[in-house]
Amino acid sequence: MIKVSDVTKHFDKFEVLSSLSMHVRKGTVYGLIGPNGAGKTTLINHINGVLKPESGKINVCGENVYENEDVKKKVLNIADDWFYFGGYTIKQMASFYKDMYPDFSKERYENLKQVFCLDEKRQIRKLSKGQKKQVAFWLCLSCMPDVLILDEPLDGLDPVMRKQVLNLVIADVADRELTVLVSSHNLRELEDICDWVGIIHQGKIIIEKPLDDIKGDICKYQVSFKEGGEKIIESMSGVLHSSKTGSVYNLIIKGNPDYIYDTLKSAEPVLLERIGLTLEEVFIYELGGLGYDFKNIIF
Repeated sequence: MIKVSDVTKHFDKFEVLSSLSMHVRKGTVYGLIGPNGAGKTTLINHINGVLKPESGKINVCGENVYENEDVKKKVLNIADDWFYFGGYTIKQMASFYKDMYPDFSKERYENLKQVFCLDEKRQIRKLSKGQKKQVAFWLCLSCMPDVLILDEPLDGLDPVMRKQVLNLVIADVADRELTVLVSSHNLRELEDICDWVGIIHQGKIIIEKPLDDIKGDICKYQVSFKEGGEKIIESMSGVLHSSKTGSVYNLIIKGNPDYIYDTLKSAEPVLLERIGLTLEEVFIYELGGLGYDFKNIIF
């Protein structure tokens, strides 16, 4: 549904995207994560068709997206600074969207009115940040897009409305095979909705896998040894992090899970327990392996 192939982009002499490739499959929720300055927003602006790549190709819905009006009618974007006309009411903005997007569903709009419970006659500029974000989801989901791009989409929403919005998006993914590309600093929220994850670093996608596979590549263990047993740690490859609390070692190890378990088990530990990793931990340790500086982070 979204295919980015060897895209490069410079701003002045600074290379923001460096032969970047990624693939977002139809009917999936793809989480794009990376540190500040990694190129996330620039990549999103290319997929939106706002920026033209210097080299490489970007296809959305099977077509080149740049200056392609037909494709752009199928792609909706909700950014943290979502655009609206300052003097427009919600109803007037809905009328604008209806004229712009041929798949706009009046029935869907009326149904979502019951979810968001906002007065159509209010000017959008007089709403709170969270209410403006609700209007953005209300209108964009009413357009019945094929692709929905979300850049820090839930900022400003209260916990109840966050859950409501996520449920609506996930329902569209299941019912209509909506394709969602979402970028957010809140990795815990991404973990709740994503099927796939792409990690961008220095203008390149360094990892692109199903979420479950990414978590499977890195193991977190708590282990305690008899005297001398801890020497097994020194012999193991792929140890990303090792710390000790009392007699218990906390280990983060990248590699084959079965091999890691069997190797630790061979030292006849007193305690051996595998603990589930969060997406946030995967992100931190993957970038740490690339030299990204996390020395001041306390775990």
